Amino acid sequence: MMSFTRSNIVILIVLVIFVTIINQVHVEGARILSEEFKITASSYVYEKAKFSMTYWLERLASGPSPRGPGH
Repeated sequence: MMSFTRSNIVILIVLVIFVTIINQVHVEGARILSEEFKITASSYVYEKAKFSMTYWLERLASGPSPRGPGH
């Protein structure tokens, strides 16, 4: 048999309690959005993401990679 110290037993009990609590939490949905809000919000988020990606890609260095180890 394995011999457990007191601290190992406490950690095991805390872990079992934690897993039990996590498995009992069920979230269906925080809120239900109207169709109008979904379109407005998603188009705003899309435009913001598109702008950010364009900005990041413009800042990338162009041209060949520098030569060196690993290239």
